[in-house]
Amino acid sequence: MRDDYLWDGSGEPDPEIQKLEGVLGRLRHDRPAPAFPEIPMAKPSRRLWQMPAFQFAAAAACVLAIAAGVFMSHQPKPERVSLVAGWNVTRVTGVPRVGTQNLTAQHDKSILINGQVLETDAKSQASIRAEQIGEIDVEPNTIVRLPRGNSGLTRLALDRGTIHASIWAPAGEFVVNTPSAVAVDLGCTYTLHVDDSGGGTLQTTFGWVGFKLGNREAFIPAGAACHTKKNTGPGIPYFEDASEDFRSAIARLDNEGGTGQDRDAALQIVLAKSRKPDSLTLWHLLSRAPESDRTRVYNRLAQLVPPPAGVTREGIMRLDQNMLDLWWNQLGFGDVGLWRHWERTWTDHSASQ
Repeated sequence: MRDDYLWDGSGEPDPEIQKLEGVLGRLRHDRPAPAFPEIPMAKPSRRLWQMPAFQFAAAAACVLAIAAGVFMSHQPKPERVSLVAGWNVTRVTGVPRVGTQNLTAQHDKSILINGQVLETDAKSQASIRAEQIGEIDVEPNTIVRLPRGNSGLTRLALDRGTIHASIWAPAGEFVVNTPSAVAVDLGCTYTLHVDDSGGGTLQTTFGWVGFKLGNREAFIPAGAACHTKKNTGPGIPYFEDASEDFRSAIARLDNEGGTGQDRDAALQIVLAKSRKPDSLTLWHLLSRAPESDRTRVYNRLAQLVPPPAGVTREGIMRLDQNMLDLWWNQLGFGDVGLWRHWERTWTDHSASQ
């Protein structure tokens, strides 16, 4: 049926409308309009609802309402749109799997919802996106989960493999669980890798990321990286443009193995080859190094970035958190207050979910 029939009678009539017209036709008013007596405005003789004109108008309105109701009841009902909260998944190459669904060239999109797994094999890649959060490229041989029971889309889990995350959600609102640490976005772009042991590496290319397991935490600004180990948590961050000797010495300190002599030699290399940007590494070493080495680390960091007012040697020696935070803010890598505000949100058990 064309809509024109309802207005001017043109077009093909609908049988239901013709039936309605027949039923309502008996109520058609075809008499001359009554001559209403002139009513003085100053002294109305009747109340409005007692006047014939009002009664006529009310009856007409009722008829129109009935007609409209009958008409609408015969119209097809629109489909109910079901909105499912999830990450939009798009196949890039190969055949990624979302839950039990394979993404192919013909059917290359899906939604990752709570409790589901996105898995890529050696020949497949995928991209996931949530408009209010960000976009994540998923490399081959990767397993990503949207943990069951999530109240929103702000937490993913990387069980194995590699992702490249570009996050535009407000700082501190998006996290990625790994088997060895929780990565908290602080307004950034980063790459996160998890190996078969549950350990891995986080590399930041923009902004900075907080990395945490229990009371062990690391801050990784743009250009820096940090390794992590299962049951141990994040290691010592370092800038990737540091010398090979410097990076090798950090790896030896991170392993926490070897003799005291080996560790002493590695620490000596770090202290000797530190540049001003490497204050990032020295600041983290303050809480990682044995108490016996803390004075050496303090002295070298103080040479590169003098401690601000309110920070004392004695306070740093006892690892006073407020003083450590004040000194961090002096390094120029971001305000640690942002992290302190958000870290209460992410519980210690998050890393294993």
